[in-house]
Amino acid sequence: MNKGKEKMELQYKLDQLLKRVEKPGRYIGGEINSARKDPNSVDANFAFAFPDIYEIGMSYLGLQILYHELNQCENIFCQRVFAPAVDMEKLMREEGVPLMTLEAKMPLREMDIVGFTLQYEMSFTTVLNMLDLAKIPVFAAERNENDPLIIAGGPCAFNPEPLTDFIDVFLIGDGEKLLPAFVEKYIDCKKKGMAKADCLRELSKLQGVYVPSLYDVKYNDDGTIKELCELYEGAPLPVTRAILPSIEETDFPVNPIIPMVEAVHDRAVTETFRGCTRGCRFCQAGMIYRPVRERSKDRILQLAKTQLENTGHDELSLLSLSTSDYSCFKELATELIDYTKKENISLSLPSLRIDKFAFDVLNKIQEYKKSGLTYAPEAGTQRLRDVINKGVTEKDIYESIEQALELGWKHIKLYFMIGLPTETYEDLDGIVEIAKNIKELNYKVNGPKGGRFNLTVSVSNFVPKAHTPFQWEAQNTAEEFADKHNYLAERLKIKGVTFNYHDNTTSAYEAVFARGDRRCGRLLYEAFRAGCKFDGWTEHFRPEAWETAFERSGIDKDFYTTRKREFDEILPWDIIDSGISKRFLINEAQKAVKEEITPDCRNGCTGCGMNTKVVCPMAGAAKKGRA
Repeated sequence: MNKGKEKMELQYKLDQLLKRVEKPGRYIGGEINSARKDPNSVDANFAFAFPDIYEIGMSYLGLQILYHELNQCENIFCQRVFAPAVDMEKLMREEGVPLMTLEAKMPLREMDIVGFTLQYEMSFTTVLNMLDLAKIPVFAAERNENDPLIIAGGPCAFNPEPLTDFIDVFLIGDGEKLLPAFVEKYIDCKKKGMAKADCLRELSKLQGVYVPSLYDVKYNDDGTIKELCELYEGAPLPVTRAILPSIEETDFPVNPIIPMVEAVHDRAVTETFRGCTRGCRFCQAGMIYRPVRERSKDRILQLAKTQLENTGHDELSLLSLSTSDYSCFKELATELIDYTKKENISLSLPSLRIDKFAFDVLNKIQEYKKSGLTYAPEAGTQRLRDVINKGVTEKDIYESIEQALELGWKHIKLYFMIGLPTETYEDLDGIVEIAKNIKELNYKVNGPKGGRFNLTVSVSNFVPKAHTPFQWEAQNTAEEFADKHNYLAERLKIKGVTFNYHDNTTSAYEAVFARGDRRCGRLLYEAFRAGCKFDGWTEHFRPEAWETAFERSGIDKDFYTTRKREFDEILPWDIIDSGISKRFLINEAQKAVKEEITPDCRNGCTGCGMNTKVVCPMAGAAKKGRA
């Protein structure tokens, strides 16, 4: 059958399926500002693959940025593909319709490169399911010269090892320059007629490119890693993360794609800065996105206004890990408030710090309708907040909340993490004490007739992450987490207080892949075979299927979760250099045990090692010998 006829038949089948699914708008493409190119006239067709449904993927700013960057190149056509919802997938498999891109309705197996973004470990089974639905061999070793190159990036790529059986190439670090350079180098290899193996060796020469097939891992009898080895003389070890030295002049999409179906976050978004200086010891993002790189106030205002004018969005959000740490935060917020009020646009400022809360700014934003305020003390006692280097005191918490109550806020949400290193039940009692004190504060401010006030206490489970000071720590068992949840639930039966907590089983599986090695690929494949997908969704998560996968794969869950590592142990992710020195991470882990804090590096360099990789704005006060 010729390709033209095959494409027409696939399009017809797809059209018929769209009449039978819940939200056909997820699959039709053609949105305003989506790319339109002839796939036969470009040198490379690239599929940006998001392993979740359309509404989730279209809320991800990184997709918009990289889509824009690639389609700026005339010889590259970047298209999108999302995981179909369960109803659509069922019909696709029944009718033999392969997974296709939104833009040109190209079967994924006909693309040159398929690139997955890895935002969350529990999306890994969906990656395998999408490959299978696309009729692309799931295992990299089973793919031939005619199959697309399968690549992946994102925060979970900083420990790529559990996915090395399935992914040809991982891109580590900032993608704005790395990804276009990678695709251009691939095009060059293709034009030279290189075999896939030779092309992979050539691609590995780019900073930030990790090709798993060029390395081997040897293990000790106790299951720990004995050695990480190069199989090719030119393979870098470790692979150094690609870092943009500045984002000020980096192109930013002011004509983002307007979703066909309402996205989870359906609004204009502008990134104010990248990175974080706080140094919370549990936070992977705060480590792997260093150093802090800010956009100027005028550039942010220009990008925000242009994006709003081009899209017609009625909401604007600023994106960063800690918005109020932006050096010109008050000036920026004031100008944005004036602009958005005049244009009848709502303004959202997430990730505001409890100790630098600009209540005057927030009061102006929510002058008429005060929605809830969210705080993240993370731990119930000052001792444990010092262990994790949160840098928030009880005085910060209560003064900020009292001010919020005085300004009329009626719903406050507190985020805590349980299972943190050195945690005791006294720390859990501290969570209860904070809740009680806030209720008393409301009584003090508003009196017995102060109106309805609701406090939500939400706890998540600590999952040790790669490239953090807590990467060596043991995770609580599911039973320990359950006991702590029950303990808190009983003590938080307070009128006006709502208690929420995270699923224990999911946290354990997340931890396995967060610190897993290459052997975890067997577990991942068995979970996929058992039908696991959309594991981050409560309604789709199937713990019984996962338990079957553990049995079939022979993987010992406790080896990856509840086992404490030694500082001299070779870790699976040591093959990746995040830019943070291991000496710094060890120092931070040791300071945590001593309950010592490390100051915000905006107040002086703390010697994390980043300034040896790139010009770091925080390196002015470097302490000699720390990195």
